[in-house]
Amino acid sequence: MRPSVLDPLFAPATTLEGIGTRLAGLISNVVPADLTGRPLRVRDLLFVLPHALIDRSNRPGVARAPQGAIVTLSLTVAGHQPAPRGRKNVPYRVFAFDETGEIALTFFHAQAAYLEKVLPIGAKVLVSGRMDWFNGRPSMVHPDHIVPASDAASLPSFEPVYPLTAGLSPKVLRRAISHAVARLPELPEWQDESLRAKLDMPSFKNALQRLHDPQCAQDVSPEGKWWRRVAYDEFLASQLSLALVRARTRRLAGRPLLGDGTLAARIRAALPYRLTPSQEQAVADIFADLGREERMLRMLQGDVGAGKTVVALMAMARAAEAGGQSALMAPTELLARQHLATIAPLAEAAGLKAALLTGREKSRERQAVLEGIASSEIAFVVGTHALFQEQVRFRDLVLTVIDEQHRFGVHQRLALSAKGAAPDMLVMTATPIPRTLVLSAFGDMDVSRLTEKPAGRKPIRTVTMPAERQGELIERLKGAIAEGQKVYWICPLVEESEELDVTSAEDRAAALKQVLGGKVGLVHGRMAAREKDEAMSAFRSGETRLLVGTTVVEVGVDVPDATIIVIEHAERFGLAQLHQLRGRVGRGDRPSSCVLLYKPPLNDMAKRRLAVLRETEDGFLIAEEDLRLRGEGDLLGTRQSGTPGFQVARLEFHADLLATARDDARLILARDPELASPRGEALRLLLYLFGRDEAVRLLRAG
Repeated sequence: MRPSVLDPLFAPATTLEGIGTRLAGLISNVVPADLTGRPLRVRDLLFVLPHALIDRSNRPGVARAPQGAIVTLSLTVAGHQPAPRGRKNVPYRVFAFDETGEIALTFFHAQAAYLEKVLPIGAKVLVSGRMDWFNGRPSMVHPDHIVPASDAASLPSFEPVYPLTAGLSPKVLRRAISHAVARLPELPEWQDESLRAKLDMPSFKNALQRLHDPQCAQDVSPEGKWWRRVAYDEFLASQLSLALVRARTRRLAGRPLLGDGTLAARIRAALPYRLTPSQEQAVADIFADLGREERMLRMLQGDVGAGKTVVALMAMARAAEAGGQSALMAPTELLARQHLATIAPLAEAAGLKAALLTGREKSRERQAVLEGIASSEIAFVVGTHALFQEQVRFRDLVLTVIDEQHRFGVHQRLALSAKGAAPDMLVMTATPIPRTLVLSAFGDMDVSRLTEKPAGRKPIRTVTMPAERQGELIERLKGAIAEGQKVYWICPLVEESEELDVTSAEDRAAALKQVLGGKVGLVHGRMAAREKDEAMSAFRSGETRLLVGTTVVEVGVDVPDATIIVIEHAERFGLAQLHQLRGRVGRGDRPSSCVLLYKPPLNDMAKRRLAVLRETEDGFLIAEEDLRLRGEGDLLGTRQSGTPGFQVARLEFHADLLATARDDARLILARDPELASPRGEALRLLLYLFGRDEAVRLLRAG
């Protein structure tokens, strides 16, 4: 049961004065949280933080107010000039003056009775808004505030600026948030007192009150102490929750997976190359984990083409030596088929059977695979979400490998784990994730990094080129294709868009076909899986030589003899995504090139991104730079379940607090694993406040 002290904050937002269902729907568009399937609550409004401040203390007088400035004027109302009857496009004007000059307050579609009431002739009023000068005459269109001079204290000196959405006015949102803040109860302190003193932390309630009622610009800065307090609370809730889940996972004791090394040795003998030092280290780490009583929870990070699948296969071989089965889950069918293409021949060399399970097998094939899994005749299963459907029953699943794991929610990962008796888990990603992001998304998961490129891989030459030189580029590609080379051409959109001045993949493919004829193929995310497979196999076989695509080719597509990739409108892509796309070439033994086509002029961030790509191929360096340039926002792909989307904390400002929160969470659980002490009880409130209820449920489940 949620503690009753939190009830005012967990009430629907519609219980706040002036908020109906329609307004709650609009406000939910600006709340930095996943509201899927639940109504907006009072608590959600607390975490909509201002991103700027309007200074209403600037009172220069009419004549001295500069164009475009937000000013507050102390005026006397001189007269009204309503719009002529039947001329709705003419504004209603109210003339007023101070000792420096006269101003017209301008209103469109005005209610005359309302304006006569708030601005009666002869009244002294305070008016605040944006100053406009037109033909030397001052005016203010729709002032933000009009208050009688006698009520001057009600006009805020500083006003927070919140994110907005169509149909939601700043005034309405501010009022709703101030009603939500008024409901904040006195809560017990959950932070350690010595840490509070060290980090100069105000109380949680004071921090939120000051953020929503700032007294100066520093008060709404993410680097100010008020914001940092709430960011630290969110980090601590996240780290505590991850630590509790991890402790629970570890308590489900696995079984030691020990083997004599024969199957792993056969796979090594069948490899056409030697493992790199970091692959060897990762295999050693994984074997050590598998040999322990506790379940393995390890992340394998490897840049594009660093050889993660082979490391996973060695882990699967160890599982088979211990008499168990392994499952490898990939986010797309294309990727699952590719993993199978790598794994199946090597498994066969070791005398083991591997099979594919996606949503597309014919019923007879599918039944044969299901029977092979149930009897353990199939040692390695590679598949998509289809793997955790109810009819899939393993005889003895001891290892789950999850590829591009941020694309799966926690529940999907757990559903696959539930197919065995607490199987070990290896998660793989080709998205190089900075250490801070690993911490925020996965807590204290053990990490192995593959840092070298496999033997024989050539560096990729990266060049930038303005779009006006496209004709020259196409002529060069013609020559390269005539020499037998293969080319990717990536576009940001599938089809034409009225909003964006960007060439779509469909239009680009049509234009290139006119120059290159039938050698041009097309692949994008809206195609059916079979059409995508056909387009890819035509490109692999050489039937087509230039493949136009969208970012569907970003992850895992492997055509070793593709040597050139052109990325059109490169300025529209993020750094990590550009790096992923570039990794589609340079996979064979021929020199490869990446051409970043851009549309000038470039802003400073786009220039820096393209420069970083030219300077380095180190995915981890690129990921750190990406985090620095644009924050954690979308570094792990679109925000979805399982990604580290924070409501308040922002890694570009608060990364230094993350490691402290992790250490704090460890210490708390070492001293009070059930959160039963007075501080533990307060920390349970924190978990509820930041939507980490599942961790509280784990405590109850023991």
